[in-house]
Amino acid sequence: HVQLVESGGGSVQTGGSLRLSCAVSGYSITTYCLAWFRQAPGKEREGVADIRGDGRSTYSDSVKGRFTISKDNAKNTLYLQMDSLKPEDTAMYYCAAVRRSGIYCAGAYNSWGQGTQVTVS
Repeated sequence: HVQLVESGGGSVQTGGSLRLSCAVSGYSITTYCLAWFRQAPGKEREGVADIRGDGRSTYSDSVKGRFTISKDNAKNTLYLQMDSLKPEDTAMYYCAAVRRSGIYCAGAYNSWGQGTQVTVS
């Protein structure tokens, strides 16, 4: 059973930066597809960025060019570097994982962290 624990959230001014971390335990992250999601009050959860089974990273249009997803296999940790933050980035941020099946992700994300709050004002 994989466990994910996010950290690094906080309050920041518009234009500032934050780096979120997601510590993964139980299994090596090399065997997982990994992603960051966010959910603002009154809104549906949305995907922000992911690292797929073939190693490619993808981003939502709303964060492309401002956010960078990365991982450190040695530390078994996923990161989200967030630059040029905007008030509309305010949300609870979650990391998520699903097992890889070769170069593919084996279905929908099914392991989730508890979230870390990001507030931009």
